[in-house]
Amino acid sequence: MSQDRQGNMPAPDSSQQGDVEKIVPSPSSDGAEKPYSIYTPPERWFIVATASLAALFSPLAAMVYMPAIPVIATDFHKSVELINLTVTVYMVFQGVCAGVIGDIATRAERGSFFGLFSVGPLFGPTFGPVIGGVLTQTLGWRWIFWFLAIAAGLCFMVLLALLPETLRQLVGDGSVLPPRFYRPLVPLVGHGRQGNTMERPPRVPFVNPLRILTYPDILVLLFFNAIQYAVFYAITATISTIFQSTYSYLNETEIGLCFLASGFGTITGAFSIGKIMDRDYRMIKEKLVHGRETTVGTPGSPGAIACEENFPIEKARLKTIPIQLLICVTCCAGYGWCLHQKVNIAVPLVLQFAFCFAVTAIMNTTQTLLVDLLPAQKQLGAMRIWGSSAFRS
Repeated sequence: MSQDRQGNMPAPDSSQQGDVEKIVPSPSSDGAEKPYSIYTPPERWFIVATASLAALFSPLAAMVYMPAIPVIATDFHKSVELINLTVTVYMVFQGVCAGVIGDIATRAERGSFFGLFSVGPLFGPTFGPVIGGVLTQTLGWRWIFWFLAIAAGLCFMVLLALLPETLRQLVGDGSVLPPRFYRPLVPLVGHGRQGNTMERPPRVPFVNPLRILTYPDILVLLFFNAIQYAVFYAITATISTIFQSTYSYLNETEIGLCFLASGFGTITGAFSIGKIMDRDYRMIKEKLVHGRETTVGTPGSPGAIACEENFPIEKARLKTIPIQLLICVTCCAGYGWCLHQKVNIAVPLVLQFAFCFAVTAIMNTTQTLLVDLLPAQKQLGAMRIWGSSAFRS
C-alpha cells in the first residue's frame, strides 16, 4: 500500500530532504550511528506528555458539558437536538495533531509514544462529563466555561515555559538552536545539547496538505478512521440523554459517572495498543533480519531493514485490526439492544468499556500508520480529526 503511494510521489529534491523522515541513522564523523533525536528517553516522554496535556482541551471542551445538555436546553427553551448541534459544529472545526511524535521517535518507538499521547485527548471523554456533571449540579452549568478558561490558561503557561520546539525542519534532531521566538522560557529539556550544530535544515517549500487526499491508501485509512470516530462519538455524545430517559433515577452527577466506563476503556486501549504495536513491529523486523541471514548468508542491519521501502509497515501496524473490529461491532450491537430492553445499567456500562477499548485501539493504530506513511505532513493530525468530525456530523 505504501509502495503504491510512494511510487506516485515525485522524488524530493535537495530542498525537500529536511521534510522527509530520516529513518536510517546517519553516521557521525567517528563512524558511530547518529541518534534520531538528541533528547533522552525521559525528555521525550516529557515532551509527549506535555503535548498530550495540550491536546486534552480539544475533546474536553466538547465533552465536559454533555451531562448539562438537558439543563442547558431547558434554560434556553431549545430542543436537546439543537443543543447537541453545538457539539457537532465544534467537533467539525477542532484539530489535534500528534506530529511531535514523528519529530522525536522512530517507527519502532511510535506505538508506545502514541499510547501516552492519546491519554490527553482521551481524558476529556473520561473525566470531562464527571467534571461537567458535578459543576452543573453544584455551581451551575455556566461554571463549566469558567473552568475551561482557567484550566486552558494554566496549560498555556506550562507550554510557554517548558515545551521545546521539535519540528525537524527548524531544529533537525534537536541539536539546532531554533529562533528565539520558538524557544521555551525555561529551556530545561535538551539543555546543553542544543546549539551544537549551527547548520540549519534546508527550508522546505509549502506543500498543499490536501494533496494527501490523492493517495488511495491514505484516503482509505482516513475514511475507515472516520467511521470509527463517528460511531465512537455517536455513542459517547448520547450517553447523557439516553441514560436519563432509560434510567430516570440518575441525577447529573451520576450521569457524568456513567462516562467513566467508556473513558477508562479508551485509556486502557490506548496504552495496550501502543505496547502491542511496538511488539508487532519488533517481531516482524526480527523475522526479516532472520530471513535475510538465511537466504543471503550475511546478517542484515535491523535499522536498514526497517527503513527499506519494501518493509511491510502496514502488516506490522494492522495485524490486530480484524479482532478489534469484531469486538467493536459486537459491543455496539449489544449496547443498543441492552438500552432498548432497559436491562441492568451495569451491562451497557461494561459494553461501553469493551467498545471504547477496541475502537481506541483501531483509531490509534490507523493514526500511527498515517504518521508512518506521511511523516513529513504535520497537518495530517488536524486533517484527520477534521475529516472524521465532518463525516460524523
